[in-house]
Amino acid sequence: MINKCLFPAAGYGTRFLPATKAMPKEMMPIVNKPLMEYGVEEALQAGIADMCVVTGRGKNAILDHFDMNFELEHQIAGTNREALLADIRFILDHANFSYVRQREMKGLGHAILTGRSLVGENPFAVVLADDLCIAPEQGVLSQMVGLYRQFRCSIVAVEEVPESETHKYGIISGKTLSERIVKVEDMVEKPDLGTAPGNLAIIGRYILTPDIFDILEQTEPGKNGEIQLTDALRHQASTGCVIAYRFKGRRFDCGAVEGFMAATNFCYENIYKNCG
Repeated sequence: MINKCLFPAAGYGTRFLPATKAMPKEMMPIVNKPLMEYGVEEALQAGIADMCVVTGRGKNAILDHFDMNFELEHQIAGTNREALLADIRFILDHANFSYVRQREMKGLGHAILTGRSLVGENPFAVVLADDLCIAPEQGVLSQMVGLYRQFRCSIVAVEEVPESETHKYGIISGKTLSERIVKVEDMVEKPDLGTAPGNLAIIGRYILTPDIFDILEQTEPGKNGEIQLTDALRHQASTGCVIAYRFKGRRFDCGAVEGFMAATNFCYENIYKNCG
């Protein structure tokens, strides 16, 4: 039912300057694998094969990474380095990639709307690559796809954050249906300190129903003068149903230096070293 995953990847990554002056933030490596590749693997694990990428200027490295490099393949053929390409070869064999360029940076909502031509009128997943989610038993997106089969509505992944951090996120409030599921009644994008309706923060995993596109087209610029996906989801929740899901697993905010370093150390100790 969920066959497409949208990757908004047009942002500048200014928190990592000067590294991101010429390199897309989505290609920042966690040990030896780019953030974007982790996200694509998570989508494939969820049974999604069509990767729809919203890019911008200076993002050609993303297109090149998810393509064949015949010169490199020739150079390492038959050597012990060839095994290092096994993961990306699997992706190229099992995933399809399409791209559209976001000409202006007008917020996440605008990026989602830009991807409409790739997604079509279908329910779809969204992965923000700089939120790295590690869930060994079942990926976060796989968990959410299973939940979509039950509720057939938009779903946002959430986690508890300290009150002092709520101003950095979209924050939801609503009716608790179970230990991990909340029916959203309200959400606020980056509320001022002390004004958040709770401490459940939206992270970079979504499943969205296609009516979100029409809502986004009518959504006025909000916080920071940008078209906020949070505002569109609030409208969707008020007229229908949006579910917030407290996922199983661990999430690293790799858009910040501290989170990026924590993710690198965690993956090195728990994944890379165990793979030999």
